[in-house]
Amino acid sequence: MDVHEYQAKELLASFGVAVPKGAVAFSPDQAVYAATELGGSFWAVKAQIHAGARGKAGGIKLCRTYNEVRDAAKDLLGKRLVTIQTGPEGKPVQRVYIETADPFERELYLGYVLDRKAERVRVIASQRGGMDIEEIAAKEPEALIQVVVEPAVGLQQFQAREIAFQLGLNIKQVSAAVKTIMNAYRAFRDCDGTMLEINPLVVTRDDRVLALDAKMSFDDNAMFRRRNIADMHDPSQGDPREAQAAEHNLSYIGLDGEIGCIVNGAGLAMATMDMIKHAGGDPANFLDVGGGASPERVATAFRLVLSDRNVKAILVNIFAGINRCDWVAEGVVKAAREVEIGVPLIVRLAGTNVEAGKRILAESGLDLITADTLSEAARKAVEACNAAKAGGDHGNP
Repeated sequence: MDVHEYQAKELLASFGVAVPKGAVAFSPDQAVYAATELGGSFWAVKAQIHAGARGKAGGIKLCRTYNEVRDAAKDLLGKRLVTIQTGPEGKPVQRVYIETADPFERELYLGYVLDRKAERVRVIASQRGGMDIEEIAAKEPEALIQVVVEPAVGLQQFQAREIAFQLGLNIKQVSAAVKTIMNAYRAFRDCDGTMLEINPLVVTRDDRVLALDAKMSFDDNAMFRRRNIADMHDPSQGDPREAQAAEHNLSYIGLDGEIGCIVNGAGLAMATMDMIKHAGGDPANFLDVGGGASPERVATAFRLVLSDRNVKAILVNIFAGINRCDWVAEGVVKAAREVEIGVPLIVRLAGTNVEAGKRILAESGLDLITADTLSEAARKAVEACNAAKAGGDHGNP
């Protein structure tokens, strides 16, 4: 789960990380009021979206008058901001963050990431702040400072001091940087973070160290114990199909392919996508209907898959253990009668009550393709998809 910059800064500030003064606004008038409340004579108006590289895309505007603040907010609010991280569709800007723009002398990079391969938290820092970490790694890999945290003891003060000195800070700045590095680690750890990026981390003329920007991502599986963070979720920034799936306890992730997948179990879903690729096709989604796939949930899954206009065929792959094949078959029949499918449908059932499930499908009168094995189902799905494309782009209505 991602949050907006201003929300990440609120969390960091609660752990003692220094951030510039700022306020969120949902209208141009609110933006001007926020600037007057913040004081000063120089402000940054920042579009709030779940993506980086906003500055390069015109999503951050520096203003010296209240009229400029109003115009900047008016220009950003309501538009779709396209950055190198959003894709061509962009993300909607529904709020802006007004922040005092104090002068600074240096830009640094500080990040924390859950390194799943090492099973450790990895701290990454660099003197090349303001750049994307991928760009730093590609152009100047030697500029990266990396520390792997031992989970039994956590990040230690001496490690934070080593990072601070390698960033080329003076003694006074090192003290402030160590506090920032340690407190940011605590925020990352105690909030079940998977990624925290402060870019840039700036050093001011009076030797303060401030988090000028912040991005945070969190482990979805831990949000039941982080209700304050879960409440920060902004559904407008994600795929609406994923939000709809979550409402029905379905796991859905949209992809770029043309073969829709309805599968029970995350492992089987990934295996199904692999087999589709192996057969020469491309999956359009990951969709796990879970262990209790009732007919209603299966019908909902069909609606989700068919909402993707790129889908040319649908593969239903069920291995019933907790599930029952006859339930799933009933769901397929129900969906076919309630939803205009309009694309080839391939069904593979195995496991509990498989014969009853196959009988329900056979007696339904539906025009579908059946398969007994996963490899056969994937091959037939790719063939049906290719045939649909060769016969014209039928797509979904």
